[in-house]
Amino acid sequence: MNEIEARIVALRRELEQHNYNYYVLSAPTISDREFDEKMKELEKLEAEHPEFYDADSPTQRVGSDLTKEFRQVAHRYPMLSLGNTYSEEDVRDFYERIERTLGEPFEIVAELKFDGTSISLIYEGGRLVQAVTRGDGVRGDDVTANVRTIRSIPLKLHGDSFPDEVEVRGEILLPWAEFERLNKEREAQEEPLFANPRNAASGTLKQQNPAIVAERKLDAYLYYVLGEDLPSDTHYGNLEAARSWGLKISDAIKVCKSLSEIFDYINYWDTERKNLPVATDGIVLKVNSIRQQQILGFTAKNPRWAIAYKFQAERERTRLNSVSFQVGRTGAITPVANLEPVLLAGTVVKRASLHNADIIEGLDLHIGDQVFVEKGGEIIPKIVGVDVEARSFMQGEKVRFIIKCPECGTPLVRPEGEAAHYCPNEAGCPPQIKGKIEHFTTRRAMNINMGPETVEDLYNAGLIHNIADLYKLKAADLMRLERWAEKSARNLLESLRASKDVPFERVLYGLGIRYVGETVAKKLALTFKTIDRLREATLEELTATPDVGERIAASVVKYFSDPRNVEIVERLKNYGLQMEVGEETAALQTEKLKGLSIVISGTFAHHSRDEYKEMIERNGGKNVGSVSKKTSFILAGENMGPSKLEKAAALGVKLMTEDEFLKMLEDA
Repeated sequence: MNEIEARIVALRRELEQHNYNYYVLSAPTISDREFDEKMKELEKLEAEHPEFYDADSPTQRVGSDLTKEFRQVAHRYPMLSLGNTYSEEDVRDFYERIERTLGEPFEIVAELKFDGTSISLIYEGGRLVQAVTRGDGVRGDDVTANVRTIRSIPLKLHGDSFPDEVEVRGEILLPWAEFERLNKEREAQEEPLFANPRNAASGTLKQQNPAIVAERKLDAYLYYVLGEDLPSDTHYGNLEAARSWGLKISDAIKVCKSLSEIFDYINYWDTERKNLPVATDGIVLKVNSIRQQQILGFTAKNPRWAIAYKFQAERERTRLNSVSFQVGRTGAITPVANLEPVLLAGTVVKRASLHNADIIEGLDLHIGDQVFVEKGGEIIPKIVGVDVEARSFMQGEKVRFIIKCPECGTPLVRPEGEAAHYCPNEAGCPPQIKGKIEHFTTRRAMNINMGPETVEDLYNAGLIHNIADLYKLKAADLMRLERWAEKSARNLLESLRASKDVPFERVLYGLGIRYVGETVAKKLALTFKTIDRLREATLEELTATPDVGERIAASVVKYFSDPRNVEIVERLKNYGLQMEVGEETAALQTEKLKGLSIVISGTFAHHSRDEYKEMIERNGGKNVGSVSKKTSFILAGENMGPSKLEKAAALGVKLMTEDEFLKMLEDA
């Protein structure tokens, strides 16, 4: 393999991975610009070396967001992507190319490019019948149930002037305010933050539970109308018609009759977009006339009558003054860059996360470096590079990840396969102690009426050193503290008394066992029924629990092997907290499916996949992900995966419809 071919192969592999990160995982690892630059390099190399043509190259297809969880359907019209540019010169070339090709007057519709996840809405007889993601451009995921929860998308069109069949495309978005709310929640739970609203919207739309989608308050802007019987022969006219049908069309649309009008529009919105309630990342330019669009036609990937101009991510250069290291409740160490204050995207940035040791090493940071800072998704500051040329012979000390906890001095550990370093001194490290108490008091755990400031006050006063100490607090102790009165003391004590009625699964979640989130806590509670039985569980018994892998199981075993944790749990039990599954919850549990290992595949009419999983667990069965000789049967919905079908046939595993399954439960 020569050098050129090797570069082409490497770019294809890299871009495919980035496509997967972006569309499937909703967790991109590079900026849009970096991706586009790599794609252009690959396109150029392939054009110069056609002997290395590959039909599966990323240049030959649209990035895919297909998952295995949703029914896949074919698009009526291919859902192509737009060619991207960051250059006004490219915009000029686009305009002049259209001018030469058409040889007649034309108009360009300028629109904001909303930064969300693409959607196609199908209306028949004015009613929403289907909502499909972009997918691979030819087929997408049917996410109709989730889209129906989005209030800005009408389930029934207004008036009576709409065609019998019409397809409307647009972008599903998460507003800035909701994005910030979600990230605050995730930060409190020490979960990874969404990088930007686009990823949050994409991840939300792929949720299996529409109730979760509804909670997140997604929005939508629509920008393209397709069909055989459209009301207008112009793109702008069809959008205005769609607006009259009750569809959400942006007000920021302009019909431009010259190149100067286009540039005026771009320059205006490059600044003004920062005041919008949703994320935008550029401008889309489309030929207005449908007839002229048809004349211009398409390439294999893009329409020739449209282009996307992307705004430059706002970037500033500033000085790295120092790096500090924060300790979370789980002991995870987060490095933070302390910067010379700099104005970025409308706010003053003083700090930026450096994430982990690998990021620091990759940047080759030195104290005093001039660093480039961007805001990921206009919200989260991040260091994206170093101005190496600005370094002098007086270069500062190289930034190295610490080896000891900055709070308690304990040597740090880095578990195999993880990027994060941890302080293992759970019982003696102040931030971990306070973090665990804060976690215990949260609404999703014990719902105790106290925030971080109260925890700080009580800890500093020596009144609490662990979660069990909360239940020995007395009014007299509290009222001796500054700013505490009888009413505030009484409210806290009443909240503590009420927390004793919180169900066992939330108590278990509140203990703060590493990797045991809400869902796993519920599964463990329902499986083992009591804290004593859970404490005695072996690694093998724990891994047999649905959704509990070796990492979680090992963490649970480790937690209960520490005498200090056992003592805390015993104290909580003695204070009257719920340490077993309640009678009401237990009454719903049966052994109808005991000993059965069940695979769920396909899509269902009566219940969601998650609901069926819960039914199986509630009735004593075990959910498994893959078909094997040990599989009792497959709960088979529509569009079951072909590989599972083949394997089931080869192993003689029975297929059961959802009606048969529900009847089996009813008759058992």
